[in-house]
Amino acid sequence: MDFKLTKKELRIIYKQKRMALSQDEVNFLSQKILEQFILQFNVIENQKINIFLSIKKLNEINTRIFINYFFDKKVRVFVPKIQNEKLISIEIFPDSQFEVNRWGIREPTGETVQDVDFDYVLTPLLYCDSKGNRVGYGKGFYDSFFSENLKVRNKIGVNFFNPEQAVADVFSSDVNLDALVTPSQVFIF
Repeated sequence: MDFKLTKKELRIIYKQKRMALSQDEVNFLSQKILEQFILQFNVIENQKINIFLSIKKLNEINTRIFINYFFDKKVRVFVPKIQNEKLISIEIFPDSQFEVNRWGIREPTGETVQDVDFDYVLTPLLYCDSKGNRVGYGKGFYDSFFSENLKVRNKIGVNFFNPEQAVADVFSSDVNLDALVTPSQVFIF
């Protein structure tokens, strides 16, 4: 990692890289990321995992395959919902109902679950450097969520791309990830 780029620059580069992937590539790489996750992290029955719901039009990782795997393993699955401009978690089940929010993101219609001691939070991102500095969409939802939920054991980013550049503009309010899972490798920070 010889040079640093700003979050704004990295967002542009990695949005373009991700949008260049075909749907078949997204699905194939998502499966590889799930396989890497399974090899590195031994999820067991009744653990609690928070995972985002993919936005297909943004070519995000297909998290439906993760969710199905977790349900099969009897892992408790939670997904984010924006409420009063904050990220909260709601437990979902195979028969849960969803609605689309104002940003076009699917969210569960269920009630908030308070004070969950998460074993894993699988985090969306556009980029992550080799120190665990995450570049998301820039709204700060996950940084706030991590700062307010100190019971999160493992903050895991999932991405199609390995770290290449360092993030130049890391702020004190940014919360580092504990690990990054890509199709070829798991990076522990």
